[in-house]
Amino acid sequence: MTRTIVVTGAGGVGKTTLSAGIASAHAAAGRTALVITIDPARRLADALGLEHLGSDPQPVRGDAHLHAAMLDVSASWEAIIHRYAQPEVADRLLVNPYFRAIADRFPAAQSFAAGERMAEYVESGRFDVVVVDTPPSGGGIDFYRAPAATRDLISGKLLRLLTGSRVPGRSVLYRITARPMLRLVDSVLGGPMLSDVADFLLDLRTMYDTLSVRARTIDRHLREATTLVATTADPTPIHETERFFRELDDVRIRPSAILFNRALPRQWADDAPAPAVAVGRDRLAALAANLSNWGAEAHRQAEAAAELEVRHKVPVYRIPWVTPPPTSLVEIADLVRSTGLEV
Repeated sequence: MTRTIVVTGAGGVGKTTLSAGIASAHAAAGRTALVITIDPARRLADALGLEHLGSDPQPVRGDAHLHAAMLDVSASWEAIIHRYAQPEVADRLLVNPYFRAIADRFPAAQSFAAGERMAEYVESGRFDVVVVDTPPSGGGIDFYRAPAATRDLISGKLLRLLTGSRVPGRSVLYRITARPMLRLVDSVLGGPMLSDVADFLLDLRTMYDTLSVRARTIDRHLREATTLVATTADPTPIHETERFFRELDDVRIRPSAILFNRALPRQWADDAPAPAVAVGRDRLAALAANLSNWGAEAHRQAEAAAELEVRHKVPVYRIPWVTPPPTSLVEIADLVRSTGLEV
């Protein structure tokens, strides 16, 4: 069976780099691994040895076991529509401006597309391990809510009210009564806005059965996955991590660990003596103050990591802050392994 590892958390905490490091560590152990990234920085793309990272898995140069792919939301949704809609419905949806706006711009749509791609690769059997770098929306929790949110949208009361409880193709009642009325209103407004919205909703309703089943399958894959929550000591990521754990009841998952990224060495908190060097008194005082400040920051980080571990009852693995940042997959994988995290 393919093992799924989901790395989630707020934006800017290094999720993409950590995801690549975890996948690389699995590949180094002889497992065929795929990392699905959202938007890798140029530095990570260089580390992967790929000039262009597309939506289809590509082998990483120099590592036969490691593959990488980048989520293309528009392409993913086009594939979803072609897979789950009737051909004539798919053709209409793909040119409908409201569908394009939702698919391209809404965070929930991005999260559902990422979940669909994850499920596709997990079910393909091509890989021993699939590592998913989640979209940062909602501190990562939206990725887990997306399947249910999509299912609720298509089966929602508003949609049923507008389209009827059953949609045998195109609604007869809509064609005879509602559509002419909407066209009349649109003629007053000067554009086909309401007609386009109604057409979009009707077409969306025809996909309820297939997308609802798929959403439940994606949800099951997420519950069976190993979830790792990435954060840093900065206030916003800490806040997003706390929010993630508060809202876990909505998605019925249990994270396996917290990855506390860019952590200062613990010993800095207790070991910041004044430097015994032959410099001027003013410089010596400034250097001592600087060491004291770094020690205070290391102490704050240690307390924050310990509090997360106690409060949420999951292990916290501290990913050390290194400078300059790692520039190769070997360095990134070594950084992940140095924490003691069982990959």
